[in-house]
Amino acid sequence: MTTALALALAMVIDALLGEPKWLWSRLPHPAVLMGRMISAGDRRMNRGSARLIAGGLLVVGLVLMMGGLGWVLSHIPFVEIILGAILLAQRSLVDHVRAVAVGLGDTVAAGRFAVAQIVGRDTADMDAPAIARAAIESGAENFSDGIIAPAFWFLIGGLPGILIYKVVNTADSMIGYRTDKYEVFGKAAARLDDVLNWVPARISALLIAIAGGRIDLGGIVRDAKLHRSPNAGWPEAAMSRALGVSLSGPRSYEGTMTSFPWVNSEGRRDASAADIDTACRMLWRAWGVTLAIVIALAFA
Repeated sequence: MTTALALALAMVIDALLGEPKWLWSRLPHPAVLMGRMISAGDRRMNRGSARLIAGGLLVVGLVLMMGGLGWVLSHIPFVEIILGAILLAQRSLVDHVRAVAVGLGDTVAAGRFAVAQIVGRDTADMDAPAIARAAIESGAENFSDGIIAPAFWFLIGGLPGILIYKVVNTADSMIGYRTDKYEVFGKAAARLDDVLNWVPARISALLIAIAGGRIDLGGIVRDAKLHRSPNAGWPEAAMSRALGVSLSGPRSYEGTMTSFPWVNSEGRRDASAADIDTACRMLWRAWGVTLAIVIALAFA
Protein backbone atom coordinates (compact mmCIF):
# COMPACT_ATOMS: atom_id res chain seq x y z
CA MET A 1 0.00 0.00 0.00
CA THR A 2 1.35 3.42 -0.94
CA THR A 3 1.79 6.16 1.64
CA ALA A 4 -0.71 8.34 -0.22
CA LEU A 5 -3.39 5.63 -0.12
CA ALA A 6 -2.72 5.04 3.59
CA LEU A 7 -3.11 8.78 4.18
CA ALA A 8 -6.37 8.91 2.22
CA LEU A 9 -7.81 6.08 4.31
CA ALA A 10 -6.60 7.73 7.52
CA MET A 11 -8.26 11.01 6.52
CA VAL A 12 -11.58 9.28 5.88
CA ILE A 13 -11.45 7.38 9.18
CA ASP A 14 -10.67 10.59 11.09
CA ALA A 15 -13.52 12.41 9.34
CA LEU A 16 -15.97 9.62 10.21
CA LEU A 17 -14.92 8.87 13.79
CA GLY A 18 -13.06 11.93 15.09
CA GLU A 19 -11.75 11.33 18.60
CA PRO A 20 -14.14 8.89 20.27
CA LYS A 21 -14.52 9.69 23.97
CA TRP A 22 -15.10 6.04 24.89
CA LEU A 23 -11.57 5.22 23.68
CA TRP A 24 -9.58 8.20 24.93
CA SER A 25 -11.29 8.13 28.31
CA ARG A 26 -9.72 4.69 28.78
CA LEU A 27 -6.39 5.06 26.98
CA PRO A 28 -3.92 7.96 26.80
CA HIS A 29 -3.92 9.67 23.41
CA PRO A 30 -0.50 9.62 21.65
CA ALA A 31 -0.38 13.42 21.93
CA VAL A 32 -0.88 13.08 25.69
CA LEU A 33 2.04 10.63 25.88
CA MET A 34 4.18 13.06 23.90
CA GLY A 35 3.16 15.81 26.30
CA ARG A 36 4.23 13.74 29.27
CA MET A 37 7.67 13.17 27.77
CA ILE A 38 8.06 16.89 27.06
CA SER A 39 6.95 17.78 30.60
CA ALA A 40 9.48 15.33 32.04
CA GLY A 41 12.22 16.89 29.91
CA ASP A 42 11.13 20.37 31.00
CA ARG A 43 11.33 19.46 34.68
CA ARG A 44 14.74 17.82 34.40
CA MET A 45 16.50 19.98 31.81
CA ASN A 46 15.11 23.52 32.03
CA ARG A 47 17.64 24.81 34.55
CA GLY A 48 21.15 26.20 34.78
CA SER A 49 23.04 28.43 32.38
CA ALA A 50 22.97 26.15 29.32
CA ARG A 51 19.23 26.06 28.79
CA LEU A 52 19.49 26.77 25.07
CA ILE A 53 21.64 23.67 24.58
CA ALA A 54 19.44 21.64 26.93
CA GLY A 55 16.31 22.60 25.01
CA GLY A 56 18.00 21.72 21.74
CA LEU A 57 19.06 18.33 23.08
CA LEU A 58 15.51 17.66 24.25
CA VAL A 59 14.14 18.36 20.78
CA VAL A 60 16.81 16.23 19.09
CA GLY A 61 16.02 13.38 21.48
CA LEU A 62 12.28 13.62 20.82
CA VAL A 63 12.82 13.69 17.05
CA LEU A 64 15.10 10.65 17.12
CA MET A 65 12.74 8.78 19.42
CA MET A 66 9.65 9.45 17.31
CA GLY A 67 11.47 8.78 14.07
CA GLY A 68 12.73 5.42 15.34
CA LEU A 69 9.35 4.48 16.78
CA GLY A 70 7.63 5.40 13.53
CA TRP A 71 10.08 3.28 11.53
CA VAL A 72 9.43 0.25 13.74
CA LEU A 73 5.64 0.64 13.76
CA SER A 74 5.49 1.22 10.01
CA HIS A 75 6.43 -2.44 9.50
CA ILE A 76 3.24 -3.58 11.24
CA PRO A 77 0.28 -3.94 8.84
CA PHE A 78 -2.38 -1.19 9.02
CA VAL A 79 -0.66 0.68 11.87
CA GLU A 80 0.15 3.56 9.51
CA ILE A 81 -3.53 4.01 8.72
CA ILE A 82 -4.68 3.74 12.35
CA LEU A 83 -2.05 6.09 13.77
CA GLY A 84 -2.51 8.45 10.85
CA ALA A 85 -6.23 8.70 11.63
CA ILE A 86 -5.47 9.30 15.31
CA LEU A 87 -2.91 12.03 14.61
CA LEU A 88 -5.14 13.94 12.19
CA ALA A 89 -7.81 16.19 13.71
CA GLN A 90 -10.27 17.41 11.07
CA ARG A 91 -13.46 16.10 12.70
CA SER A 92 -12.40 17.22 16.18
CA LEU A 93 -11.35 20.66 14.93
CA VAL A 94 -14.62 21.40 13.16
CA ASP A 95 -16.68 20.03 16.06
CA HIS A 96 -14.92 22.33 18.54
CA VAL A 97 -15.23 25.39 16.30
CA ARG A 98 -18.89 24.69 15.54
CA ALA A 99 -19.57 24.34 19.28
CA VAL A 100 -18.71 28.04 19.60
CA ALA A 101 -21.38 28.91 17.02
CA VAL A 102 -23.91 26.77 18.91
CA GLY A 103 -23.00 28.42 22.22
CA LEU A 104 -23.06 31.90 20.76
CA GLY A 105 -26.46 31.17 19.29
CA ASP A 106 -27.73 30.62 22.84
CA THR A 107 -26.00 33.32 24.88
CA VAL A 108 -22.80 35.33 24.81
CA ALA A 109 -21.74 33.61 28.03
CA ALA A 110 -22.13 30.18 26.41
CA GLY A 111 -20.11 31.39 23.45
CA ARG A 112 -17.35 32.61 25.76
CA PHE A 113 -17.25 29.26 27.53
CA ALA A 114 -17.00 27.35 24.24
CA VAL A 115 -14.32 29.57 22.71
CA ALA A 116 -12.25 29.39 25.91
CA GLN A 117 -11.79 25.68 25.15
CA ILE A 118 -9.90 26.40 21.92
CA VAL A 119 -8.02 29.70 22.39
CA GLY A 120 -5.42 30.92 24.86
CA ARG A 121 -6.44 34.58 25.06
CA ASP A 122 -8.64 36.12 27.77
CA THR A 123 -12.31 35.46 27.04
CA ALA A 124 -14.16 36.88 30.07
CA ASP A 125 -14.91 40.26 28.49
CA MET A 126 -15.34 39.21 24.86
CA ASP A 127 -18.39 40.45 23.01
CA ALA A 128 -20.12 38.34 20.36
CA PRO A 129 -18.03 39.52 17.35
CA ALA A 130 -14.78 38.94 19.25
CA ILE A 131 -15.91 35.42 20.16
CA ALA A 132 -16.77 34.66 16.54
CA ARG A 133 -13.47 36.05 15.26
CA ALA A 134 -11.49 34.01 17.80
CA ALA A 135 -13.27 30.80 16.76
CA ILE A 136 -12.70 31.47 13.06
CA GLU A 137 -9.02 32.28 13.63
CA SER A 138 -8.57 29.09 15.63
CA GLY A 139 -10.25 27.04 12.93
CA ALA A 140 -8.07 28.46 10.16
CA GLU A 141 -4.79 28.15 12.07
CA ASN A 142 -5.50 24.65 13.34
CA PHE A 143 -6.55 23.47 9.89
CA SER A 144 -2.93 24.13 8.96
CA ASP A 145 -1.13 22.56 11.92
CA GLY A 146 -3.75 19.94 12.80
CA ILE A 147 -4.56 18.55 9.35
CA ILE A 148 -2.47 19.85 6.46
CA ALA A 149 0.93 19.84 8.18
CA PRO A 150 0.63 16.29 9.59
CA ALA A 151 -0.76 15.08 6.26
CA PHE A 152 2.11 16.78 4.41
CA TRP A 153 4.76 15.19 6.60
CA PHE A 154 2.99 11.82 6.39
CA LEU A 155 3.30 12.02 2.59
CA ILE A 156 6.95 13.09 2.84
CA GLY A 157 8.14 10.73 5.55
CA GLY A 158 5.44 8.18 6.28
CA LEU A 159 4.75 7.31 9.90
CA PRO A 160 8.13 8.62 11.12
CA GLY A 161 7.36 11.93 9.38
CA ILE A 162 3.99 12.49 11.02
CA LEU A 163 5.22 11.40 14.46
CA ILE A 164 8.20 13.76 14.26
CA TYR A 165 5.95 16.62 13.21
CA LYS A 166 3.44 15.97 15.99
CA VAL A 167 6.05 15.78 18.75
CA VAL A 168 7.71 19.01 17.57
CA ASN A 169 4.34 20.76 17.29
CA THR A 170 3.38 19.54 20.76
CA ALA A 171 6.70 20.72 22.17
CA ASP A 172 6.19 24.15 20.62
CA SER A 173 2.72 24.38 22.19
CA MET A 174 4.14 23.53 25.61
CA ILE A 175 7.57 25.18 25.80
CA GLY A 176 7.77 27.44 22.76
CA TYR A 177 6.70 30.61 24.58
CA ARG A 178 8.50 33.93 24.86
CA THR A 179 8.45 33.97 28.65
CA ASP A 180 11.24 34.09 31.19
CA LYS A 181 10.92 30.35 31.71
CA TYR A 182 10.83 29.27 28.06
CA GLU A 183 12.36 32.04 25.92
CA VAL A 184 15.71 30.23 25.86
CA PHE A 185 14.82 26.63 26.67
CA GLY A 186 11.98 26.42 24.13
CA LYS A 187 13.70 28.26 21.29
CA ALA A 188 14.76 25.10 19.42
CA ALA A 189 11.24 23.69 19.56
CA ALA A 190 9.69 26.96 18.39
CA ARG A 191 12.10 27.47 15.49
CA LEU A 192 11.86 23.85 14.29
CA ASP A 193 8.07 24.06 14.44
CA ASP A 194 8.25 27.21 12.28
CA VAL A 195 10.36 25.32 9.74
CA LEU A 196 8.09 22.27 9.64
CA ASN A 197 4.98 24.44 9.22
CA TRP A 198 6.38 26.80 6.57
CA VAL A 199 5.20 24.91 3.48
CA PRO A 200 1.97 23.47 4.98
CA ALA A 201 0.80 26.93 6.13
CA ARG A 202 1.01 28.27 2.61
CA ILE A 203 -0.67 25.20 1.16
CA SER A 204 -3.43 25.62 3.74
CA ALA A 205 -3.99 29.21 2.65
CA LEU A 206 -4.39 28.12 -0.97
CA LEU A 207 -6.79 25.31 -0.02
CA ILE A 208 -8.96 27.66 2.06
CA ALA A 209 -8.95 30.23 -0.74
CA ILE A 210 -10.08 27.57 -3.22
CA ALA A 211 -12.77 26.35 -0.82
CA GLY A 212 -14.03 29.89 -0.33
CA GLY A 213 -13.93 30.79 -4.01
CA ARG A 214 -11.80 33.89 -3.26
CA ILE A 215 -8.27 33.31 -4.56
CA ASP A 216 -6.84 36.74 -3.79
CA LEU A 217 -3.21 35.72 -3.54
CA GLY A 218 -1.91 39.29 -3.40
CA GLY A 219 -4.18 40.16 -0.48
CA ILE A 220 -3.34 36.92 1.32
CA VAL A 221 0.40 37.51 0.99
CA ARG A 222 0.07 41.11 2.15
CA ASP A 223 -2.06 40.26 5.19
CA ALA A 224 -0.07 37.18 6.16
CA LYS A 225 2.96 39.40 6.70
CA LEU A 226 1.03 41.42 9.30
CA HIS A 227 0.67 38.41 11.58
CA ARG A 228 3.03 37.91 14.51
CA SER A 229 3.62 34.30 13.39
CA PRO A 230 5.53 33.48 10.18
CA ASN A 231 2.98 30.76 9.41
CA ALA A 232 -0.35 31.22 11.19
CA GLY A 233 -1.11 34.39 9.26
CA TRP A 234 -1.42 32.54 5.96
CA PRO A 235 -4.52 30.40 6.60
CA GLU A 236 -5.98 33.21 8.70
CA ALA A 237 -5.54 35.72 5.86
CA ALA A 238 -7.14 33.30 3.39
CA MET A 239 -10.10 32.66 5.68
CA SER A 240 -10.64 36.35 6.41
CA ARG A 241 -10.84 37.16 2.71
CA ALA A 242 -13.04 34.17 1.93
CA LEU A 243 -15.52 35.32 4.60
CA GLY A 244 -15.12 39.05 4.03
CA VAL A 245 -14.37 39.65 7.71
CA SER A 246 -11.46 41.19 9.60
CA LEU A 247 -9.55 38.86 11.91
CA SER A 248 -6.78 39.17 14.49
CA GLY A 249 -6.71 42.73 15.85
CA PRO A 250 -6.47 43.71 19.55
CA ARG A 251 -6.88 41.00 22.17
CA SER A 252 -6.02 40.42 25.82
CA TYR A 253 -3.57 37.89 27.25
CA GLU A 254 -3.31 37.45 31.02
CA GLY A 255 -5.01 40.78 31.60
CA THR A 256 -2.84 42.77 29.19
CA MET A 257 -4.38 44.16 26.01
CA THR A 258 -2.17 43.77 22.94
CA SER A 259 -2.82 45.75 19.75
CA PHE A 260 -2.15 43.31 16.95
CA PRO A 261 -2.90 44.63 13.45
CA TRP A 262 -6.11 43.63 11.70
CA VAL A 263 -5.88 40.97 9.01
CA ASN A 264 -8.06 42.03 6.05
CA SER A 265 -8.64 45.40 7.69
CA GLU A 266 -11.23 46.40 5.09
CA GLY A 267 -13.46 43.44 6.00
CA ARG A 268 -16.42 43.38 8.39
CA ARG A 269 -15.62 43.36 12.11
CA ASP A 270 -19.08 42.22 13.20
CA ALA A 271 -18.42 38.48 12.75
CA SER A 272 -21.25 36.25 13.98
CA ALA A 273 -22.23 32.65 14.63
CA ALA A 274 -23.32 32.44 10.99
CA ASP A 275 -19.77 33.31 9.92
CA ILE A 276 -18.42 30.53 12.14
CA ASP A 277 -20.78 28.06 10.45
CA THR A 278 -19.64 29.28 7.03
CA ALA A 279 -16.00 28.88 8.09
CA CYS A 280 -16.70 25.32 9.19
CA ARG A 281 -18.23 24.50 5.81
CA MET A 282 -15.16 25.95 4.11
CA LEU A 283 -12.88 23.84 6.29
CA TRP A 284 -14.72 20.74 5.14
CA ARG A 285 -14.52 21.82 1.51
CA ALA A 286 -10.78 22.48 1.90
CA TRP A 287 -10.45 19.03 3.48
CA GLY A 288 -12.32 17.55 0.51
CA VAL A 289 -9.94 19.21 -1.95
CA THR A 290 -7.02 17.82 0.06
CA LEU A 291 -8.49 14.32 0.02
CA ALA A 292 -9.01 14.50 -3.75
CA ILE A 293 -5.37 15.49 -4.23
CA VAL A 294 -4.13 12.68 -1.99
CA ILE A 295 -6.27 10.11 -3.82
CA ALA A 296 -4.94 11.39 -7.16
CA LEU A 297 -1.39 10.95 -5.84
CA ALA A 298 -2.24 7.43 -4.66
CA PHE A 299 -3.31 6.30 -8.11
CA ALA A 300 -0.94 8.41 -10.19
